Amino acid sequence: MISEDKIISDCKKGKSSAQDMLFRIYAPRMLGVCLRYTCNKQEAEDVLQDSFIKVFKNIGSFNNENKGSIGGWIRRICVNTALNNYRDTLKYRQETDIDIFKGNIPDNTDDDEISEEPIEKEKILQIIHDLPAGYKLVFNLYVFEQYTHQQIADELNISANTSKTQLMKARTFIKKKILELQTAHQISKVI
Repeated sequence: MISEDKIISDCKKGKSSAQDMLFRIYAPRMLGVCLRYTCNKQEAEDVLQDSFIKVFKNIGSFNNENKGSIGGWIRRICVNTALNNYRDTLKYRQETDIDIFKGNIPDNTDDDEISEEPIEKEKILQIIHDLPAGYKLVFNLYVFEQYTHQQIADELNISANTSKTQLMKARTFIKKKILELQTAHQISKVI
């Protein structure tokens, strides 16, 4: 197996075999990152492709000592590309207005209502994927990328309070969907 440093070195030299290897190593994981920020798999694949074009274009500036791991560097490029894609396509998307969901989500969901029954990872990811776009972006940036509300506000051109509100609504939406899944599961066990 070729070392990661050798692959990076060969990528910097423009060797397509090394670029292919780097892509095969990181693309599956980065597709998961892109899926969290996009509406569907096709869009995520487009963001992934654009991200790797940027990776290979800028690999010469990558320095293990200054920028950390190559995986973290690629991830940052994927997240930034997904955010740019969101901004660029926002005016063309026909999304459901977030305010419509206000009536469908209870203001508070009692944590005691959620049972200890485990839920499959795929179902949780699907619930997150089904969040309205604004909620999903804020939730992903806050939870997975560990941005502060001010960083999210700066990135999405919203106020920090809007970020906090959207995170709270995203969590409430997720809790409601988990509760629905658990209720359906408990009913199916009885029947």
